[in-house]
Amino acid sequence: MFYARIVSVLIAFSVTPLGVGEAVGELVAEAVRVVRDSGLANKTDAMFTLVEGDSWEEVMAVVQRAVEAVKARAPRVSVVIKADWRTGVTDAITHKTESVERHLSEG
Repeated sequence: MFYARIVSVLIAFSVTPLGVGEAVGELVAEAVRVVRDSGLANKTDAMFTLVEGDSWEEVMAVVQRAVEAVKARAPRVSVVIKADWRTGVTDAITHKTESVERHLSEG
């Protein structure tokens, strides 16, 4: 009998266009648009965009497309990536934050 393994691949990444001046929000928005259009769970804050999927290949393909969207308009791109690859977990993008908030509320 075949059992599917549940896997969460959660990537936090930051894409910084270089050589385009100080105001980079418009170009960063291009990367975020790619992530949001991917259909994968995602969340963006002031420093990173999180994206979660079922496989390394699926998530990293989205990251690559996001970087390419910025690269199309900037001569150089800096990328920072942090990954959490975990078997037996789903919706880590939500549950990790909920766990911290629960502990904070307990005092």
